[in-house]
Amino acid sequence: MNITYQKSIDVRYDVDVFIAGGGPAGVAAAVSCARQGRSVFIAEGFSAFGGAAVTMLVPAFMTFGDGINFLAAGIGSEVYDKLKADAFPRWKRYCPMCIPAETLKLLYDDMVDESGAKYMFHCNVIDTVVENGEIQYVICSAKGSVFAVHANIYIDCTGDGDLASYAGAECEFGDEQGRTMATTLCGIWTGVDWSRVKGPDSRRLEDAFKDHIFVNEDRHLPGMWRLMEETANADGTHNADGVGGSNAGHVYDVDARDAASLTKGIVRGRHQLLEYRRYYKEYLDGYENAEMVASAPYLGIRESRRVLCDYKLVLDDFKRQATFDDEIGRYSYNIDIHSPTNDNAGYDKFITEHTSFRYKQGESYGIPYRALAVKGLTNLLVAGRCISTDRHMQSSVRVMPGCYITGQAAGIAAAVVCDAHGKDVHNVDVHEIQSRLAKMGAYLPNFKA
Repeated sequence: MNITYQKSIDVRYDVDVFIAGGGPAGVAAAVSCARQGRSVFIAEGFSAFGGAAVTMLVPAFMTFGDGINFLAAGIGSEVYDKLKADAFPRWKRYCPMCIPAETLKLLYDDMVDESGAKYMFHCNVIDTVVENGEIQYVICSAKGSVFAVHANIYIDCTGDGDLASYAGAECEFGDEQGRTMATTLCGIWTGVDWSRVKGPDSRRLEDAFKDHIFVNEDRHLPGMWRLMEETANADGTHNADGVGGSNAGHVYDVDARDAASLTKGIVRGRHQLLEYRRYYKEYLDGYENAEMVASAPYLGIRESRRVLCDYKLVLDDFKRQATFDDEIGRYSYNIDIHSPTNDNAGYDKFITEHTSFRYKQGESYGIPYRALAVKGLTNLLVAGRCISTDRHMQSSVRVMPGCYITGQAAGIAAAVVCDAHGKDVHNVDVHEIQSRLAKMGAYLPNFKA
């Protein structure tokens, strides 16, 4: 049964640039654009900026550089340097890729506030109004109200390509059978004796399978990241109070576009974490006293829509370390497609690709501006893990430093279009975008001023 529902709503904000999603791409887009003097509004569905790092409790940023060059320079280096200075000493002694989530939340709050961008938490895009290929309004749902926002330029940083989909953009989803990478429910643990933790977390999985510890025999176990070291006593001994962030196991057959699927998935994930609790405590040294203190409030989503733009990054671009005339950044993270199926064939394929497509120090691929400009819509850009790629390239650029790179480029591009009094992201001075990115410190080795 269908009903027709009609309601008159307020246009609550009228800004130069609207951004859907306040994860790393959204923050980078908003801050870079607002610093150019443009009015910006961000709609963020959760209660903090940060996306996967703070809402999904993903424990690590992944690589910021290629081993020689800091590729996520600009907004990414600001975040990195600030965390290095402000995070608790026990945090920064260990791993520069690990995430102190509470410190990061405040850092993002301050960056966005200082930029002058407006924002609202608990606010989701639920529809768009499009005329002749141009977005006129986005419709937002927030606690207590439904309202519209008008902007000249719109940027989709939702990760799932929600705004683009509502606007009618063409999208790809998953593999040839429509299957996406498995999700993971992350968690925070304490009581880990890191001095006794040795070897890969997966080393005794076969023993646990024989003992029927797990409902699903998932051989792909990314594992536990050390977030804080254990404290030292005066006599030189250590207390086993180390903190870890688990990226343990997979929840399969989850469609990130569908709330019902996400609901079933996170319930399965919570039950599954109990199985991993038993595995860590009974099978691995150093975890005997470990306890999970919190599971994430949202599944870690690796893959959803890929929005089609004027150019699609493909595996061959990775292989040839591609360079583009309209390059807005470079990145180097390896191909990392987690299997969509819980079987040996899927796991073996993951291992083959994960080890085959890796760069040496100093190697990287370019990201063209054209991969951010959405086909068929004049005033929509995408940034983050839903940019225009094939599955292989999405599995590389999807991680947080990659999102900083594409996010700041989208923010600068939006400002350049607005400064030219235009609304067409396909007809823009790319050289000016590159120039402004270079001035803010972005890594653009092939740009000639």
